[in-house]
Amino acid sequence: MKKILFIICLFPLGFLISRNNKNPNDSKKPPRVAICGLAIESSTFSPAQSGIEAFRTRRGQEVFTYYPFLADAAADRKRAVWFPALRGHAIPGGIVTREAYEVLVTETLDSLRKNLPYDGLFFDIHGAMSVVGLDDPEGDFIVRVREVVGKKTVISTSMDLHGNVSWRLAQNTDLITCYRLAPHDDALESKQRALENLLDRLENGKGKPAFKAWIPVPILLPGEKTSTRIEPGKSLYAKVAPAAAQEGVIDAAIWIGYAWADEPRNQGYVMVTGDDKKTVTRTAEELATAFWNVRNEFEFVAPVASLDECLDKAIESREHPFIISDMGDNPTAGGAGDVTWTLTEILARPEFKTENGPSLIYASLPGPDLVEKAVAAGVGGKVEGFAGAIVDSRFAPSVKLKGTVKAIFNGDPDAQTEVVVQVGSVKVIVTKKRKPYHYEKDFLQLGLNPRETDIVVVKIGYLVPELYEMRKGWIMAQTPGGVDQDLERLGYKRINRPMFPLDKDMKDPDLKARLVPASHEF
Repeated sequence: MKKILFIICLFPLGFLISRNNKNPNDSKKPPRVAICGLAIESSTFSPAQSGIEAFRTRRGQEVFTYYPFLADAAADRKRAVWFPALRGHAIPGGIVTREAYEVLVTETLDSLRKNLPYDGLFFDIHGAMSVVGLDDPEGDFIVRVREVVGKKTVISTSMDLHGNVSWRLAQNTDLITCYRLAPHDDALESKQRALENLLDRLENGKGKPAFKAWIPVPILLPGEKTSTRIEPGKSLYAKVAPAAAQEGVIDAAIWIGYAWADEPRNQGYVMVTGDDKKTVTRTAEELATAFWNVRNEFEFVAPVASLDECLDKAIESREHPFIISDMGDNPTAGGAGDVTWTLTEILARPEFKTENGPSLIYASLPGPDLVEKAVAAGVGGKVEGFAGAIVDSRFAPSVKLKGTVKAIFNGDPDAQTEVVVQVGSVKVIVTKKRKPYHYEKDFLQLGLNPRETDIVVVKIGYLVPELYEMRKGWIMAQTPGGVDQDLERLGYKRINRPMFPLDKDMKDPDLKARLVPASHEF
């Protein structure tokens, strides 16, 4: 009898020990998480329009190829059951056509409907997409996503720091973050942070944050003045990670905003999310105040001058390569990429008229007709034709190039076909479709060695890492185009005013935090 009683007593004790040591997540099913997003910067000051062909789209399982942290063997991949819908990305350009937007959004929503319900959704956007007839495309997009997935789904939004956070976007997202570096060396790191914030909240059962603090900051500056490589951007953005690491805070972010769209949402923003009301609110106000307090300290990341002054300095310099940024038509900021004004001015300079002049690479101009002629002539052949100003001819007409074909390259994912035409001492890269030139391999595959070239002129603003490390001299040219760095020349009509630096005598704004209702409360 005693033996039997002893066994009976041990069973419940062992059962309790086993239960107390059990991982609380062992019996839980992994969360169901969807992925979708569209990303583009769109200048409304350019005559260009971006159609559906501008977007590289990944669908279903192919979406994972964009995120190394969601590779098959990655730890995060194992934390959820995934339902990737559509993720589209385009080189910055002109305003997106309404048709292209509707096609991509409709496909995304149809895909999301197939696998309902979702515990979470990773919303991967840029934040500076402009669409014909819409003032706030990302706000419209997330509202339509909400209508499909419902208000219970936790949405975590990842953004570029040059995006804009409308009140509507802030309402419908639950978690939100953006890059902390410009140039964006932390892009994938930021996307991973947005995703892991979502997974953490789903796994720990806390779900949506209790508080979201939102502050619009009336500052509108180009990225070339707000790089985190230099002050004050360096110190300003250094405050973000410690702010986000505080107890009671999930994440914190500062958005510079996008300067080349004339819409009411375009300006700076601060958002902080978390569960401690006092800390979330105080942190948002501290970051917004820090941003406002350094507004007069922002300067261009490199010397800026007129094109003639830039060329004079480059020709005189003994430092090679001397890089000139052709800023006004930068395709990676939203320019059409085919403004010919700069190249026309270069070819008119006597220094470059003969092959013995200073060597100069110009990257680049789209010119499909000239590309076709160059391909027909072959390497070493003579070619004559026009390039550029197909889309944006406001500042100069198509430029006539008459020279020797030095290289032909087929199969580039952006340009499709590239040719190099030498005119005097200038080697002009002409493409079938517009392409930014950011990497050394872009030049090397065309037989061009930028490191051994006197002058390299690139349609870009601040230099991306490879070009930055390569440069011996560097100056940014104040050139015309859809992303003109002289914002006062753009002629804003619809942004909120007053706005720094356009309204130089404006009073200090109200930088008190506004608490955004949770996505299920409005």
